[in-house]
Amino acid sequence: MKHEIIGSDMQVAIVELDLGEFIQAEAGSMFFMEGDVDLDLRMPGGWVGGLKRMFVGESFMLPIFKAKSSTCKVAFAPPYPGKILELDVNANKTWQAQKNSFLFAYGSISINVSFIRKFKVGFFGGEGFILEKFTGLGKVFINCGGMAVEKALAENETIQVDTGCIVAFENTVTYDVKRIRSIKTAIFGGEGLFLSTLTGPGRVILQSMPWSRLVNVISGGNGSKGLLGDVGKVFGGD
Repeated sequence: MKHEIIGSDMQVAIVELDLGEFIQAEAGSMFFMEGDVDLDLRMPGGWVGGLKRMFVGESFMLPIFKAKSSTCKVAFAPPYPGKILELDVNANKTWQAQKNSFLFAYGSISINVSFIRKFKVGFFGGEGFILEKFTGLGKVFINCGGMAVEKALAENETIQVDTGCIVAFENTVTYDVKRIRSIKTAIFGGEGLFLSTLTGPGRVILQSMPWSRLVNVISGGNGSKGLLGDVGKVFGGD
């Protein structure tokens, strides 16, 4: 199985399949196909996994693309501008990623919904209470908004990130939130009351343009951020 990622800001992944090889993908991510490719549906995690995904707004079933002949091709494209990233998954390395970031995967990959147990992290962390967890053996491809920045954190090394800018992190990384001490900064600085924190060891991947920011721009948002922006929305009737 071979793959190629083409493009710069609007990327496409093209995967070449040999006879019998297959890919599982996010519903609606397929761009085009070449050759004799069979399309089927599968529920990651069985009925329980499918119901979990449906409950959190994900696809109940995922499409499976299987080559019925040699040299078949299937291409996938993200739903918004950004980069396609490749994650290696094995017994010693699992990943958690933001909801809706999954594009496709090949190999023996299990895709499950992971619920954040800490209320503070789920409520203020920018990712909500739900993440996607990738385990098994193979490769997972995810999409991020804008430019991707990867950090390799050492033991106990911490990075503070604007909420919503986290794309994915390894299972060895601890995810938490931190309150900004200065109320003045929260009100006038445009960064809100909380920042996400990631503590190593392990790799983390960040995005420069979260989907929520892009939606705000497209919908004509005035760019107001932080606590003052939220208050303005209330009095402005938005």
